[in-house]
Amino acid sequence: MKLIQPFPGWRPQSKLVEQVSAPPYDVLNRQEAAALAKGNPLSFLHVSKAEIDLPDTVSPDDPLVYETAKARFDSLRKENILCQDPSPYLYLYRLIMDGREQLGLVAAASVPAYDSGRIKKHEFTRPAKEDDRTRISEALSAHSGPVFLTYRHTDSIDKIVSDWVSKRDPINDFTASDGIRHTLWVVDNNTVIDSLVEAFESLPSLYVADGHHRSAAASRVAASRRGPTKNQPEEQDYERFLSVIFPDNQMRILDYNRVVADLNGLSTAAFLEAIGKTFTVTPSATPFQPSHPHHFGLYLSGHWYQLQLPKEKVDQTDPVARLDVSLLSQYLLEPILNIQDPRRDSRIDFVGGIRGLQGLMDRVDSGEMSAAFSMYPTELSDLMSVADAGKVMPPKSTWFEPKLRDGLVIQTF
Repeated sequence: MKLIQPFPGWRPQSKLVEQVSAPPYDVLNRQEAAALAKGNPLSFLHVSKAEIDLPDTVSPDDPLVYETAKARFDSLRKENILCQDPSPYLYLYRLIMDGREQLGLVAAASVPAYDSGRIKKHEFTRPAKEDDRTRISEALSAHSGPVFLTYRHTDSIDKIVSDWVSKRDPINDFTASDGIRHTLWVVDNNTVIDSLVEAFESLPSLYVADGHHRSAAASRVAASRRGPTKNQPEEQDYERFLSVIFPDNQMRILDYNRVVADLNGLSTAAFLEAIGKTFTVTPSATPFQPSHPHHFGLYLSGHWYQLQLPKEKVDQTDPVARLDVSLLSQYLLEPILNIQDPRRDSRIDFVGGIRGLQGLMDRVDSGEMSAAFSMYPTELSDLMSVADAGKVMPPKSTWFEPKLRDGLVIQTF
């Protein structure tokens, strides 16, 4: 099975693409999604986050949520809001944020390549979120939220992509309410499609940048569809998952920050004293965003602090242990706050850097959380080093921007 393949995508009518496409399901909470979709019955949030159309008493993992999502998805197709392309195509997807451009290929990626490690992951998933994405994919018989993949860029792929976008008009080109511009080209020439498929086939590997839960869910769906005999032909639609693949030299990683619900029974003074046994703790008159590795910001009881970890505490030979997200866990979250498994511990939550430091302060000032930690962004080279070593990062180590739209191109199986 080839690493990537074209597929007959389902896409909104061009005149409706702004109304239909939506931010990914996991960057909005229930209230934010409901507010964004209010007054817009075509928003894909009614599918990807169908709980917004149900009473607040209905849990997001209630079976009714997935039934509602399927009904809305079926309706969008029946009403020709979403239409399927007549043949398997590839697509080129450009995003522009703050004047910065990245251009990727939309393709159906191989589940067996993911299972065998050719498509490399770098994070464990959180079981509840993986279950959720599996259930919605099964309900829809579709992958509607793309997995964000990356690769070490090559001139051959760059040339094919740039030649196509320079000579063809896009099918969609709009700026969303958040200021991000989204442009989509359909690659409908079989010769060019074959060239891209073969160019990617020559790559040793792809890397999951964002979308670990979606790719893990696709693997589970494929295993379920194969059945116990596993003797069906490989070239089944369920053996692939929706992806957008960007070259590494166009990628941008933001910080992925942490908030904790309590101080494990410690007072503010006792907590700071415990931290000070390992870190250098310095009060900060302004919100603190680390500008280099092994520095952290702490927001606690209305005040900011700088935390610096001594160099001798960092094992530079281990690609996982040297990550700031690992160091924070090793020297603070585990020994002081007793947060041993951030994948499952409900006392910790994660805040993408796109929300800024104010987003951290709001969670603490509201009383919802007790403390927040600002982080230095993980480097893409670290991500690849971890994946190449066959290791995994702690959960929520990277936050990529800009985010891909849900509902722009959909893969069914």
